[in-house]
Amino acid sequence: MKTKDSASKDFCQLHESGMPAGSSRSIGGGFMTARNALAGGLVRLGVTPNQLTIAGFFANCGAAVCFVMGAAHHSPLESPVAGLSQSYWPLWAAACLILAGACDILDGAVARQGGRGSRFGGVLDSITDRLSDIAIYLGITIHFAAVGNITYVTLAVIAMCNGLLISYVKARAEDYIESCAVGFWQRGERCAAVVFAGLSCHLPVLLWQQAISSFFTFLLRFRYARAAILAREAGCKPPPMIPGHRWVNRLRPWRYPRGTIPYDFTVGFNIACLIALPWVHPFFYGAADPLGNWLARLHM
Repeated sequence: MKTKDSASKDFCQLHESGMPAGSSRSIGGGFMTARNALAGGLVRLGVTPNQLTIAGFFANCGAAVCFVMGAAHHSPLESPVAGLSQSYWPLWAAACLILAGACDILDGAVARQGGRGSRFGGVLDSITDRLSDIAIYLGITIHFAAVGNITYVTLAVIAMCNGLLISYVKARAEDYIESCAVGFWQRGERCAAVVFAGLSCHLPVLLWQQAISSFFTFLLRFRYARAAILAREAGCKPPPMIPGHRWVNRLRPWRYPRGTIPYDFTVGFNIACLIALPWVHPFFYGAADPLGNWLARLHM
């Protein structure tokens, strides 16, 4: 299992930026304290990091099954939408994802506190992360394929590919540079988005979000990797990962690290979209199939 404390690294970037901390810094600090206390108890019980990694993977598989059953369903607490079913399957999926996220957070802490980190554990963690992401979006894809909605099948596949590309470009780039952890949609943010979409029973909004906006995190990482590698080859300093203090950079809040106020704004905006867009316009409940309708007219 990995032993590097990614949360601490993020907050080091916050300190280096010289920017005031936002609410996510306090929330993250609270989670870290609770995580470390719980990890200490698990170490005393003899729980291993790899056991937590595997448990998290199976919890993600449970979420995938829930999505197969009802990814397109919206909450029975909302008004009925023509052509769509209502159920709590997305909510059950979110519960499984929260359990999986807890395991993912704890396995590294257990590895550090118990001195049981290993190279194989790191490989296992990376593999199960990728398999979990695939399982989640495969479950969503199967559901929309079953109901015959080509648009959301396509969006789910694109969203899955974006997530894999974001992780892949970082892994490859860090063979040559120290870090490529730029862009908003890191894995933690992508996983949290799926949880909020499940809790609100608004999975179609998630698919639009992850099919479009997460692609720009891949592009940002690709551009940064290219610039940093060329700078290293030229014997120069790599470009800064954190935007400077020029006013124009404040117009791109997604470029700032976790714990900053611009980051908090970006988080709030994306959560608001997941929850509220279907209330703003019923299109985002996912009953329509514009791509399927276009293909049907094309083949008439």
